[in-house]
Amino acid sequence: MALDRQLEILAVCGVGMGSSLMLKMTAEDALRSLGVDARVENTDVSTARGMAPDVVIGQGMHTGEIAGLAPVVITISDFLDKEGLEARLRERLAEQGWLS
Repeated sequence: MALDRQLEILAVCGVGMGSSLMLKMTAEDALRSLGVDARVENTDVSTARGMAPDVVIGQGMHTGEIAGLAPVVITISDFLDKEGLEARLRERLAEQGWLS
C-alpha cells in the first residue's frame, strides 16, 4: 500500500545529538537517491518512545529498546554507509509497499 503522504523517519541515538545527526544526513542522502519523499528527524531514545514514525533507524543498542515503535525498524552499524543504508531502506520500504 503506497503512502499518500511524506514518510516520517527517526534517526535515533542515546542523546539525540551527534551520531543521530550524522545518521539523519546519511538517511536523507539515501532516501533522495531512492526518490522517497520523507522527513527525517534526529532524536534520542526517550523522546522517540513518544512519537509515531513510519521508520526508525539506529544502532542495535537503541533499536532494541524501541522495537515495535514503527512498522520498520532498521539497525545500522556504520552511520556514514549511505549505500548500505540505501539497500536496507529499499528492501524494507518495498516490503511495506512504500517503494515503487
